[in-house]
Amino acid sequence: MKRISTILIFSFLSISVWAQNFSERGYGFRLGLTATPTIGWIKPEQGKSIGIGLGFSYGLMGDFNFAPNYSFSTALTITTINGKSTEVNVMPYNGISSTTAPVAYNLKYKLQYIELPLTIKLKTLKADGKRWYGQFGLSNAFNISAKQDAVRNNTAVGDNQNISDYTKFYRAGLVIGGGGEFDISGNTSILAGLTFNNGFTNITSDPNRDTRNHYLALNFGLFF
Repeated sequence: MKRISTILIFSFLSISVWAQNFSERGYGFRLGLTATPTIGWIKPEQGKSIGIGLGFSYGLMGDFNFAPNYSFSTALTITTINGKSTEVNVMPYNGISSTTAPVAYNLKYKLQYIELPLTIKLKTLKADGKRWYGQFGLSNAFNISAKQDAVRNNTAVGDNQNISDYTKFYRAGLVIGGGGEFDISGNTSILAGLTFNNGFTNITSDPNRDTRNHYLALNFGLFF
């Protein structure tokens, strides 16, 4: 896991160096920090969603401006996606039951990822120190922690259970959102917006289940 984190960090820094050279064309590169609350939920194919979960995302963000109104936007963040669901015949708890009949579990997922989104931003012209943007692209996430609470028939059968062995390492999602950027001093500006991250890969490694997670992000950032 440390090796993966190192590779991702060096990849991000390499892109940053490339972007700084690219900025000589006159469009520029911007680097900033982001701290973002998330509202997540679970959508199982064999079950139902029963509640949202609050999470958080934080890290670096960067905009590579290749035209006056267009940017390639990415980030390197630690992102938590939580949510609740009811699902049937869930590993690793299914061995507890001695019956072959389907058994339903109420689950609370607590998943953490290293996330590297690749998106395009479409921006308006700046006026009075502010501009608006729309954003669209692909989210790439790599699981670094997977825990779960499980309840069956009002009895807890899992409390902060480690489910890393039953969770897919890679998660892909579709990113769409928008917001605004507001100058505060010199090259420094504040970013605020809303993003929907629609996961489209199965987050479980169980071939008999198809479960996906999604989240809304209230984006806050500071560009330097």
